[in-house]
Amino acid sequence: MQDKKCEERAELVARLKSQGIVKSREVERALLSVPRHEFVWPSTRRCAYEDTPLPLGQTGQTISAVHMVAIMDELLQLRPGLKVLEVGTGSGYHAATVAEIVAPLSQPPESWGHVYTLEIVEELFEFATSNLERTGYSSRVSVIMRDGSLGYPEAAPYDRVLVTAAAPSIPPPLVEQMSVGGIIVIPLGGEHFFQELVVGVKTESGKLKTSEKGGVAFVPLRGAYGW
Repeated sequence: MQDKKCEERAELVARLKSQGIVKSREVERALLSVPRHEFVWPSTRRCAYEDTPLPLGQTGQTISAVHMVAIMDELLQLRPGLKVLEVGTGSGYHAATVAEIVAPLSQPPESWGHVYTLEIVEELFEFATSNLERTGYSSRVSVIMRDGSLGYPEAAPYDRVLVTAAAPSIPPPLVEQMSVGGIIVIPLGGEHFFQELVVGVKTESGKLKTSEKGGVAFVPLRGAYGW
């Protein structure tokens, strides 16, 4: 069974690479390393390596399609040693792919970065925590239950911020908690699945220089700066 899942995963990543979605060796290795079938909702396990979002039980949330995880990871320009804030843990899958790059097991732990991931839904907080512990990521990923739109000032500043739900605008606390030169990737737009993927780089002035990277469809961000 494991061999079949590895084969399915490798085929999917190869397809994304041939389409030009997976560009870097780091993102390719991360997607090959993380067992997505361990992060999907049990009832959708057979669909784990279909390149599509999958529902996370009855929570109204989803695990993102693999191509979208790849696109966002590439835009974040991840590298070992970076401190990353993720807003919207979901199942923990996306955080695991980021951890593979910023805290690779091939390097000594003292050189690792870390992923802090925030989840507002208690059921998903528990699901993601369990998934990350079971698959060996808990030393590289901290899951915190809270309103992600407020960020996590306790561990700021962050080199990268990843938002996996659509917001009406970029939440100011997230910008405040970024380091100068830091990058945020966030879907912005309507509550109902028509949004623009935006990349922002924090300048010396404390403002963001933003660029748009194309249309996307995400569930709405919940919380003080969400919908």
